[in-house]
Amino acid sequence: MTGNSIFIFGAGYSAQGFARLNGDFGGFAGTTRSPDKFDALRQAGIEPLGFDGTLTDEIAAALKRTTHLVISIAPEADGDLVLKAARETLAERMPALRWIGYLSTVGVYGDHGGDWVDENSECRPVSGRSVARLAAERAWLDLGRDINRPVAVLRLSGIYGPGRNALVNLTDGSAKRLIKPGQVFNRIHRDDIAGALRHLAGQELGGVFNVTDDLPAPPQDVVTYAASLMGVEPPPETDFETARLSPMARSFYGENKRVSNAAIKASGYAFRFPDYHSAFDHMWASGDWDKGVARSPMKRS
Repeated sequence: MTGNSIFIFGAGYSAQGFARLNGDFGGFAGTTRSPDKFDALRQAGIEPLGFDGTLTDEIAAALKRTTHLVISIAPEADGDLVLKAARETLAERMPALRWIGYLSTVGVYGDHGGDWVDENSECRPVSGRSVARLAAERAWLDLGRDINRPVAVLRLSGIYGPGRNALVNLTDGSAKRLIKPGQVFNRIHRDDIAGALRHLAGQELGGVFNVTDDLPAPPQDVVTYAASLMGVEPPPETDFETARLSPMARSFYGENKRVSNAAIKASGYAFRFPDYHSAFDHMWASGDWDKGVARSPMKRS
């Protein structure tokens, strides 16, 4: 293990994957709102700390020795929770700090009618949550310039991995094949978020990077492929226009774009799972697709 000290604000699904796969990179500490999640963080190799928007003495002490800081907490309507609580500490009381990583979303690009976008494309977020994300990105980049530390903004596409994927959804009956002609989504396996974080943190690279795989694809194609691996019938196709969806679910279909990952590849990162085919093949063959999820019987074709 190196002498690095990594602190994560918001040690959820992706951040736990980062720690679990990179124990040799250093020691990890991270926050959660709920003490009920402390055991899960410990199992991932993360020293758990409670954070509800107030900077405790315990967190301040951990930040003082932090070399690499990762932020994985969504901003609120009135700003970034971490910056509101800890900007002064980040700027003045973190002498060991060498790198900051901010986990954002490709949602900041908004709708581009299915065209390709990259980090230089216009950001025109549609939802309030994506507007807040873009503002938070800029605030973190501004902080990096103020304190002369590299800040990497990782714009993540739809996250999947063990316990969160179409194989699980087919098993529990929640999978759907909604058909909206021309619609594609972008996605990224949790292990590639972990890999991208390790790559950028290890080289202490700053800038904006799309973290997404090589194959934007219609969502129904992913469900069909997962069903073929499992040997089960996929759910019937449903027309998007007549489907009963929550407002949030429907809003995702209001944005259509293909997101390029050329920049992070150019920095030297090689994807572990360059498309959903390779990822699902691996998850199914290894048996870790339902990790942490109780299995239920499946009807095979």
